[in-house]
Amino acid sequence: MRTIFVLFDSLNRTALGAYGGTAVRTPNFDRFAARGVTFDRHYVGSLPCMPARRDLHTGRLNFTHRSWGPMEPYDNSFVSILKEHGVYCHMVSDHLHYFEDGGHGFHTKYSSYDYVRGQEYDPWVAMVESPVERIRARFDERHYDPGRRDKRIQHVINREAIVEEADFPGPRCFASAFDFLDRNRHADNWFLQIECFDPHEPFHAPDRFKADYRTGFNGRILDWPHYERVVEGPEEIAEIRANYAALVAMCDEYFGRLLDYLDQHDMWGDTCVVLSTDHGFLLSEHGWWGKARMPYYEEISHIPLIVHHPVHPDQAGTRRRHLTQTTDLMPTFLELYGMPAPAEVRGRSILPVLADNVPIRDAAAFGVFSGPLGITDGEWVLYHYPPDITREGLTEYTLAPAHMTEPFSVEELRTARLAPPFDFTKGVPLLGIAALKNAKRVPNNDGIAFDDLGTRLYNVVRDPRQTTPVDDRRARDRLYRALVSELKAHDTPAEVFPWYDLDPAG
Repeated sequence: MRTIFVLFDSLNRTALGAYGGTAVRTPNFDRFAARGVTFDRHYVGSLPCMPARRDLHTGRLNFTHRSWGPMEPYDNSFVSILKEHGVYCHMVSDHLHYFEDGGHGFHTKYSSYDYVRGQEYDPWVAMVESPVERIRARFDERHYDPGRRDKRIQHVINREAIVEEADFPGPRCFASAFDFLDRNRHADNWFLQIECFDPHEPFHAPDRFKADYRTGFNGRILDWPHYERVVEGPEEIAEIRANYAALVAMCDEYFGRLLDYLDQHDMWGDTCVVLSTDHGFLLSEHGWWGKARMPYYEEISHIPLIVHHPVHPDQAGTRRRHLTQTTDLMPTFLELYGMPAPAEVRGRSILPVLADNVPIRDAAAFGVFSGPLGITDGEWVLYHYPPDITREGLTEYTLAPAHMTEPFSVEELRTARLAPPFDFTKGVPLLGIAALKNAKRVPNNDGIAFDDLGTRLYNVVRDPRQTTPVDDRRARDRLYRALVSELKAHDTPAEVFPWYDLDPAG
């Protein structure tokens, strides 16, 4: 068995023609859907980027115990398990968060990896003095403030080294992947992860892709919206959305080159190909830009998954409406190579859904540590908020105390106590560290907090755009029972239930 797992970041399901999108032309994503099986009810688990990847590696939710942080020493990683059983695992990625304090322990699991530099605020190009005047001339100060030497200015500096299309990190990721395939396509028993930070913001694509999505906007560059409520006018909104569309179009073309490679070398018969993302992104829907701060609307939490399995070519072009989520990919990858999932795994392999169209789960829970809880059965979705989202009382359980870009503060570490093991820590006790209100965890790390508060229920079949919350007691009670069941299945800490005003008895 050989597997190619293509993981984009912030690839909105509704941007793909295969999912009914019309704003972006995606002939190659759609071409892959015609060859594979399209999953129509695939959801996130823990949010955002690194929590989603920890779910992916371990096959279980982590947001109930921990905010954004590294892999833990007791974690199962499907990559490590594959490697231990003789499967060569290689990752190509331009995802800079792997190389921050809060992202370590992921890329080192692979047999080998290639880190492509230059994405977003990667500290790549060294420039002591910011090019302030050039920034003011080209970039809108609402997205790029030249008076601040922050991560956005580092991106501008990186951008000056990205001149030709081949310089862009996304194309360089695929070039590296083709190099791996050229060396190894005749071998067996390998797993290749092609992980592109695109189309994550900033929405910077080569000019030829932007040419198809010109809006007539004549202002300075607007391509990195803050995670805030929409205040821009119609022309500015259209420009930001067009920049995202151009980046999706670039992703589609380079993914198409991978499909061409598989065609050219006749690899479909013995290679599994999986396409997905970590989460979506609000592009002015519901009056918001971004993710994580607001309710996890469908645009954020309901994500694409398309799979080609060489054992089931007869399923090409079919769709599945049974519920799946990110945690289910870990046991799926293990089953592809004939390996059982460890006892700690709570995800379920999607192969029964793909092969026999049978359900594997009744509900999917998702969320951000200390944020609202999401629960869906595929028809209904509930976003549950605690009585007071600003209060303290939660605990971070970890042996690797680091936030996204820095270690836990001394103030946080002074609260540390030794906590007994959970059912997934293999008998290992943890540090229990108070989740202080001012801690630099997402979304607090950017000096913002959760907003648009309030528990709400939607029927996403009748109201897919979620324009009207509903009051349906039977659906609500069913989802609350499912939410409590999922939390208990993940050995959620006892203090979480009263903090959210949930009854652990269901």
